[in-house]
Amino acid sequence: MLPSRPLLHAAVFALTVLQALASDTFIAAVYEHAVILPDDTDKPVSPDDALALMNKNMDVLEGAIKEAAQQGAHIIVTPEDGIYGWRFTRETIYPYLEDIPDPAVNWIPCTDRTRFAPAPVQERLSCMARNNSIYVVANIGDKKPCNSSDPSCPSDGRYQYNTDVVFDSEGKLVARYHKYNLFMVESQFNYPKEPEAITFDTPFGKFGIFTCFDILFREPAVVLVSELQVDTVLFPTAWMNVLPFLTAVEFHSAWAMGMGVNFLAANTHYTSISMTGSGIYAPDGARAYYYNMKTEDGRLLIAELDSHPRLSPAFLPAVDWSSYALSVERFSPNDHDFKGLIFHDLFTFTELTKPDQNLTVCQKDLCCHLSYKMAGKQENEVYVLGAFDGLHVVEGQYYLQICTLLKCKSTDLDTCGQPVETAETKFEMFSLSGTFGTNYVFPEVLYSGVQLAPGEFEVLKDGRLISKTRPTKPILTVTLFGRWYEKDHLKQDPQSPAFP
Repeated sequence: MLPSRPLLHAAVFALTVLQALASDTFIAAVYEHAVILPDDTDKPVSPDDALALMNKNMDVLEGAIKEAAQQGAHIIVTPEDGIYGWRFTRETIYPYLEDIPDPAVNWIPCTDRTRFAPAPVQERLSCMARNNSIYVVANIGDKKPCNSSDPSCPSDGRYQYNTDVVFDSEGKLVARYHKYNLFMVESQFNYPKEPEAITFDTPFGKFGIFTCFDILFREPAVVLVSELQVDTVLFPTAWMNVLPFLTAVEFHSAWAMGMGVNFLAANTHYTSISMTGSGIYAPDGARAYYYNMKTEDGRLLIAELDSHPRLSPAFLPAVDWSSYALSVERFSPNDHDFKGLIFHDLFTFTELTKPDQNLTVCQKDLCCHLSYKMAGKQENEVYVLGAFDGLHVVEGQYYLQICTLLKCKSTDLDTCGQPVETAETKFEMFSLSGTFGTNYVFPEVLYSGVQLAPGEFEVLKDGRLISKTRPTKPILTVTLFGRWYEKDHLKQDPQSPAFP
């Protein structure tokens, strides 16, 4: 049976409206927040005192949200721990927690404040979103009562979760995510029983969300992108930078490129423990980023992104990460290899001794090939090519395959792998590849001063990370950071220096 003509017109009109509402691009914002911390977290405070501290932080966040909305932003991400800080025990964080319902309840806290137990933080966040017509992403604490009928119930009768919430532009709660991969110092929170893969749809794409340490593991991070096909990842974080591979701006931009998604990372700003580095990243590079160890100021970033990056002409085709590396013979013998530690992992290194050269270094099944040309080698600087193929076991257990060109801290080869922030040696070109056993490889290029290099490098379909143009600044590191998730549960090699 054919639909009547008026019904057909109505359907066509509805489809036209939907297409008009769906946007090809959107404006994203992230806010790096210098969190106002509580004075004392050794003893519990009253709920009123806890709320007063949270309101001080939300005053700052509200200013950033208003400014972002005035500049046309559709969504803003704020940091992990951004409303109350991170120095807590299980007992002392309790006054800061609220019961956060499942978004399926279809709730706008701003206009329906009495529907559930008092939730002043959710109410205020909802009103910020609604009053400014912007999606707001925040990180707060969820509490869920339990009893002895649940064998996993903590002795104090409640679960406490590190939780991300998303309110849409009408103030409705549309997403709630409980952090699955807690960092080692987060004893105030419980692990959810199962990882949650949280997504929601908007007129400007499909979004997923996870938190900080989650990015190093398969669930839920990789699942959201590879299986659920999100366009954009929202990433509240309290990230402590670790050179040479795990500074926030470096690793988060590399993850966006390696996974082929937009990535909105909002970090806390607390330089005494190396917390800085936020960004708006597209699959082809950073659209805006901030790294500053010299001030204690927050920073708002705003940039335009493609709503559906997989449909963009600039989208990277699928990469066969080992194709080139497996097709070439070893560039150089291993008679000058030496060992060195990077963040507790024992790398195999070989020194770059000439202004231009083809080098190979291998460890276990991973061989790393480098072709390079220096513009002029500084006598007081040493660079090495390094390889690591093994299980990392400090501050978490995860299997890595890494190929890296990096600057040593001094001319003493024993310093290779130690953190270094500045360099003077410029390169004319570089090409780095490796015989990776995993498809999850994240390409990093970091310049002197911990600066990114958007638009100056690319990944070829055969797995080579190459300079597109002559690098404009001295290089700290060029790295292919591989994660082999299937090997995360292997037993540690007794030869490893971190073995107890």
